[in-house]
Parts: sequence; C-alpha cells; structure tokens
Amino acid sequence: MANERLFIKGNEAISRGALAAGCKCFFGYPITPQNDIPEFFSEEMLKTGGDFVQAESEIAAANMLLGAGAAGIRAMSSSSSPGMSLKQEAISYMAGSRVPAVLVNIVRGGPGLGDIGPSQGDYYQSTRGGGHGDYRLFVLAPSTAQEAYDLTIKAFDVAFKYRTPVMIQGDAILGQMKEPIVPWIPETLNNYDVDTWCLHGTKGRKERLVKSLFLNDGELAAQNLSLQATYDSWTSEVMYEEFECADAELIIVAFGSIARITKSTIRTLRAKGHKVGLFRPITLYPFPNEALENLAKQGKKFLTIEHNLGQMVDDVRLAVRRHADSDFFGFLPGNLPSPIDCEEPILKALKA
Repeated sequence: MANERLFIKGNEAISRGALAAGCKCFFGYPITPQNDIPEFFSEEMLKTGGDFVQAESEIAAANMLLGAGAAGIRAMSSSSSPGMSLKQEAISYMAGSRVPAVLVNIVRGGPGLGDIGPSQGDYYQSTRGGGHGDYRLFVLAPSTAQEAYDLTIKAFDVAFKYRTPVMIQGDAILGQMKEPIVPWIPETLNNYDVDTWCLHGTKGRKERLVKSLFLNDGELAAQNLSLQATYDSWTSEVMYEEFECADAELIIVAFGSIARITKSTIRTLRAKGHKVGLFRPITLYPFPNEALENLAKQGKKFLTIEHNLGQMVDDVRLAVRRHADSDFFGFLPGNLPSPIDCEEPILKALKA
C-alpha cells in the first residue's frame, strides 16, 4: 500500500524511493555499507519488469548507467566511497553528454579503503564534480530514512528535468539505521521531453548523437557555457532546514547524519538556556548561500560541524564571508559521534 507505514533501513528507503520514481534499471557492485541497496534490487526490480545487473566492477556499473541514461531510461547505481572513486570517469562523461542518472554514495571512512564506518569525507568529491573537467553534480543529503525515500524521488525528477547526473550522499549511519517511513507514489512522472534527445533507434527520424567529445573550433566552449547556465539555474532548487535559528546567537551548520546528532545536542543546550540553532543544507550543491548569508547579516556566529577534517566549512565561510566567519569542529572518520560529543565544541564557540 502506498500509505503503509514501514520500519526499514535508510538503504531500503532509498531503494523503494527509486522504484516509486520509476527506476527501471539498477547497475551495481557489492561494497559495505551500501550492500542492502543492490540486494534489494536483485529481487524487487525484476518484479516491476525492470532489470538488475551486478556488474563485474564499479567501472562497468557506471558505464552501464551511462548507456541506460543515454537511452532515456530511469536508472540508478550505488556504491560506497572507494567504489564511487572508480565511477568518476563515467560520471564526467555523463555530465559532459548531458545524460540523466542517479547515483548513491553511502559514504564510509577513508582515504583509501579506510573502514566501513560512517564519514562525510566525500563532500569535496560530490560537490566539486569528482572527475575531470568543469562540471557539477546536483547533490542531495538526506538526514532521515523518510528523507532518503523522498529525496530519491526528487533526484530522478531533477536528473531528467536538467539532463544531469544527480548524487544522493548518505553515510553508514543513514544507510544502516532503521526508522519508520510513509512511502508514497508520485501522481505523475515527468519525462521532460526525453523522446526529443534520447537514443532508441533511428526508424522514422534523423540520427542523433549523445556525446561528450567536441572537437570543432568553439564547440567545447559553447557546451561548457550551456552546462554552466544549467548549473546556475539550479539555485531555484535549493533546499535547507532551519531549526531554532530565529533567536540563536550561534548557528551550527551540519548536514546528513551529523545534523541529526547536533540537533539532539541543541535541544539539550536549549533546555539549559543556551541560544543555539541548526542550519542544515539539504542540497549540498547547489549550496544554500543566500539563506546562510541572511543569517550572517543578523549578526549570528557560526560553527560548522562535520564528520571529516573540514570540507563543507569552506562553502559556509564563502557564504557568510561579507558579514561573519565560521569556526569548525570535525569528528575524525573512524570515530562514531554522539550528541554529548558535540556539547563541548558548541559551548566553546558560544563563549568565543
């Protein structure tokens, strides 16, 4: 039932959201902690008349995704950090070819093989493109299992609206935790004139090319200008959450699972009379610069908390730079943060 309440992992919520969004192909390769996603699709995708392929490698899976997207098919691939690194060449080709696709990165600790615990160390990779050339990914960062479901549906809509690869970035906490969700099915799935550009045979029409190679004089420059115009238009899609920000003296900026943890800390500190709020970017790219700057104009202080050595803090500082700065506190990948661990750095920033 579409309105049935389910108690499931974040990974399964992403998978169910993809099916609700009309995903018909999944290409993947096993790596912890995202294995629940291909495991789910290996059984459920076939029931919907779609196709599941466990590829021979992450590289192969990403190139299969490129092919499916070029054919106008709603398709998805998922992995965790080292596997996502292997997909970068194909992702760059998708961006350069304007191919819609959805990718999921359930981030684990790094660099290298790291561990299988949570991390936010792939922020740069996701928001700066990750592969070669001038391109961006639309990046969504859910914080709950319900958001994991909802934002996966949005990811497919954005991918086909703008003909772009979209990244959903979670981590081992989001992927493995269980909580209730209420699934829903979109009333309509907008294909955004996919038949005007996709490759599905040339019978009855002129041949088409979906490509990222532009060798004629000025051709690549024109393509990059077109891509940049698309990225600039994404500001209309910015998403964020403000929690207890109205009277806050200090704004904590955090995303994903760390935002959940800091929200618990803020509730505790609020009960003790400390005026602290949370600003949570939901779209990591496009980043909610304007909303953060508006808070900075009000004279508020900022503390960015991440599960890495400092990545999103660069974007926070750029957003508020005309009016304020941001302190930073980072949990080291390999450690599992708790709300209590956030108290000391928050209280220190309040006194600064």
